[in-house]
Amino acid sequence: MSYLDYTFFQYALIGLVIISVAGAMIGTYITTRRMVSITGGITHACFGGLGIGYFLGFNPIATAGVFAVASALGIEWLADRYRLREDSAIAVVWSLGMAVGILFVFLTPGYVPELNAFLFGNVLTINHADLLAFSIYTVIVAMVLLCCRKVVVACAFDSDFARVSGLPVRIVNSLMTAIVAIGIVLTIRLIGIMLLISILTVPVIVAEVWCHRFTSVMLLSAIVGVATSVGGLFLSAVVDVPCSAMIVLLQVAVYLMSRICFELMMRRRMQ
Repeated sequence: MSYLDYTFFQYALIGLVIISVAGAMIGTYITTRRMVSITGGITHACFGGLGIGYFLGFNPIATAGVFAVASALGIEWLADRYRLREDSAIAVVWSLGMAVGILFVFLTPGYVPELNAFLFGNVLTINHADLLAFSIYTVIVAMVLLCCRKVVVACAFDSDFARVSGLPVRIVNSLMTAIVAIGIVLTIRLIGIMLLISILTVPVIVAEVWCHRFTSVMLLSAIVGVATSVGGLFLSAVVDVPCSAMIVLLQVAVYLMSRICFELMMRRRMQ
């Protein structure tokens, strides 16, 4: 507990809690839409904006954010305009973003030091400004889901039925995909690709073992995400290993334990 005396550890702890809550909300949405791969697609597409930012001398995080939102909307446009499967649209945007990023990083003179941080992240570098940005983003996502939950759920579960019912499916899906992209940009530099994908998916599939309603899955996945993130942070400090890896291992272990317990309970009921 002496680690709590350090400000950077306190920021990391608070940041992981906020990110886990936000991850539960957007993770439940992308899992419901069967668009888990969009996380990796937008993440790698961000490299295009990162490379352009370094090449032009702009803030690379800002250009990566613009590129991420444009990529997310591009995925929606390709899937809707040309009836392209969303996983195929993600693959197109993924490869394009990586190609653009590699090209402009190569053209940028000198060494680009933040690429490793962008790939792997470091939760111990979270500062006060990051916490403020995470908090504002989480509140905005919560308000959107609170006000438009039924519409969002309807468009996520069955877009064709929602379109026939007169709901603005294209606008809702584009808005939610843009929100997902912004969340990825806000967190990717600090927690890395590996931990980001885990936070967005593993707590949700743990919750889906026990729950089947959208709201229940979201709430339980938030609890699982916070518990595993905080536990992984403390365990990594004690064992002296990378925090991201420990959190991912702990989340996967919780999923395996949940699956085993659920199977045992079902067998007992059948006996």
